[in-house]
Parts: sequence; structure tokens; C-alpha cells
Amino acid sequence: MKRNREDMEIVWQTPANPPERHDYIFRNGIRYVKPYYFEFISHAKVRWAGKTIVDLFADEFKGRNRDYYDSAVKSGRIQVDGKTVSVYYRVKSSQKISHFLHRHEPPVMALDVKILHKGEDVLTVCKPASVPVHPCGQYRKNTVVGILQAEHDLAPLFPIHRLDRLVSGLLILARSASQAEIFRQQIEAGMVKKQYVAKVVGEFPEEEQVVNLRVNFNAREGRSTVEPESTDEKVNGKSACTKFTRISTNGKYSIVSCHPVTGRTHQIRVHLLSTGHPIANDPLYLSDQIDSNSRSAFTAHKIAVKSTHSLEPKSNDNHITGSEEDFDIDPMCTNCPNLAPIGYDGSEEGLWLHCVRYSGPDWVYECPYPEWASLSL
Repeated sequence: MKRNREDMEIVWQTPANPPERHDYIFRNGIRYVKPYYFEFISHAKVRWAGKTIVDLFADEFKGRNRDYYDSAVKSGRIQVDGKTVSVYYRVKSSQKISHFLHRHEPPVMALDVKILHKGEDVLTVCKPASVPVHPCGQYRKNTVVGILQAEHDLAPLFPIHRLDRLVSGLLILARSASQAEIFRQQIEAGMVKKQYVAKVVGEFPEEEQVVNLRVNFNAREGRSTVEPESTDEKVNGKSACTKFTRISTNGKYSIVSCHPVTGRTHQIRVHLLSTGHPIANDPLYLSDQIDSNSRSAFTAHKIAVKSTHSLEPKSNDNHITGSEEDFDIDPMCTNCPNLAPIGYDGSEEGLWLHCVRYSGPDWVYECPYPEWASLSL
């Protein structure tokens, strides 16, 4: 039942509060997090000094309008050094600034985080697409690390490599800081080999393709571009190399084995794009030159997958389930009465890019291939 918090005591959470099993709501194949009260903490940067507290938030945090920040300061939802201030208060450098917020996390697909190997020092899982690896941005509980803690009481965990949120497959997590450091040293020394599988547009060449193109990630746009290798100091991209081998093809699509030698942001995606064979359902990098049939197939696939992944909870399901009514309405919240934050409807699907293998000097971890890696001829 939705309850109005106006006359109820609020319990604020911080990063020290671990995710719990009952924090999640499952509806129509989507995993939601029950909105909760959370204290966001930052320390005033030098360039913030001298700004009024309302001007600071309106300029730096544009997710909400100025009227909200004005009300938040007046009600004590925004504080400086643990104290309520006026809307005209001018911030000083290094001061602690707290924003007490009714937090709505973006939804993810309600697919299990399957444990592949559970050892004393290492845990490996099959990461579902759409779920971030660790807390970042708007995600905290709806992460692989958060779900493993809530549903399997596994903590602390130290991810030893990255997987983009929309990518699925093998994820290796150290169970101690010392083990994580061992992995880090091996990765930096170039002793670790990686393998992914991708489903791409068109008939990929039969012979091995080696792409040596620098990758330049634009954080503002959230995408990468490639540049040829050059000694020009003006080139911004980082050196990157990926080796590709065709596994199978039906002429329309190909399944490709991808071996990144380096680990740049979106490296496999943009290197495949450079070959003229982008990942076949990549909304970020599918170029205008790709034929309309491929785009139509992508749309049809999204509809089919949404139907297939409709995981209505069963009575004997281990998941704690609920409905969108099972949370409290906050009178100041700009997202209530919705479960998801504004702009997120849970409709996105995972990329056809999947991590299948990592190997080091004396270890190998693998993950099964996904269903989409089998092509019908």
C-alpha cells in the first residue's frame, strides 16, 4: 500500500546500509527497487565556493528544478555541515553538503545473477544484461554486487574487470582486497586473456580480422569513436586492439568470437562497427547505413524478448515479490507515485555481446554461451 510520509518518521539510509532481499519488487519481468530515503553526501569544490546553496544545486544538479531545491533547503532536506541553512547561504570550499532524497533506482531485467563458481577467494557469476556491476550513478541496490549481497549474503566483493551495463556474461569477483590486487597485477602485466561472443550484422569475413584503432571515449555523449594509430600528439584516443574470428553465419547475421587485447570503453562495439559489422541490436552504434531490415529485426526482437522474459513470480519462487503499491509516497519527491525514476520504463534489452571466458597464468573461468549465439540457417 502506498503511504504518505508527511506525518511519519523517516529512516535515512547511507551507503553503510546493505541491500536486503525485501528491497526488491518484481513485475512483468522487471526488477524494481522499493524507493527509499537516502543521504547523498558531497564536499564543496573550490569552484562552488561563494555560490548560494540554491544556485549551487540548480547549476550543478540539473535533474530537478530550482523550485524543488528552494523547498528542499527550506525543509532541511539539503544541509551544510549537518545543519539547516537559509536559501541565501553561501557555500565555502570543502564543506560537507548533504541532500536527503527519496531515492528511486532505475529498473533492470528480472534475470537471476547465476553463480558459476564459488570458491574461498573467487566468485564468478553470469551477469544479466541491463544490470550494472557495482553501485554507480543512480544505481545502488539494482547492481550485481547489491543483488548478490541481498539474495546470497555475499559481501564484500571486489569486481576485477568491467562489463558494460548492457553486456552479459562472465564476471569475476575477488572475495578479498588481497585477491583483487593479485588479479589487478596480472591484468596490468598483460597476463590475462579475454573472450567475448557477439551477434553482428551481415556475413563477417571467414579469416581472422585484427583491428588496431585508437578508441576515444566521450564521457559527455556516452559513446566512443575510433581513430587510426598515429604519432600525432593531438590524437586523443587510447591505443586499442581487438581480434575477431567468425564462428558461424547465415548471411544475414554472424556470430563472432571477440578477443580484446586492450580494455577500452566500448572497444569491441566500435571496433566491430569499424569493420562494417556492428552488433546487430546496438542502438548506440548502429549506423544510418545499416539496412532497414536489420532495424526492423531489432525492433521485432525486442518485442519477442520482452514477452519471453516476462517472469511472473510463482508462489514457490524464492524472490520476495510485491506490487507497485508497496512503497511510501514522499510529498516532495519528483518521481512519486511511480516506482521508476522519470525517464526509465524498464523496456531496454541487453546487447548481443556476452563475455564467455577469462584466463590467467594458472586459472580459467568460463560462462555458457547465450541462446542468441545459435543461428538458424
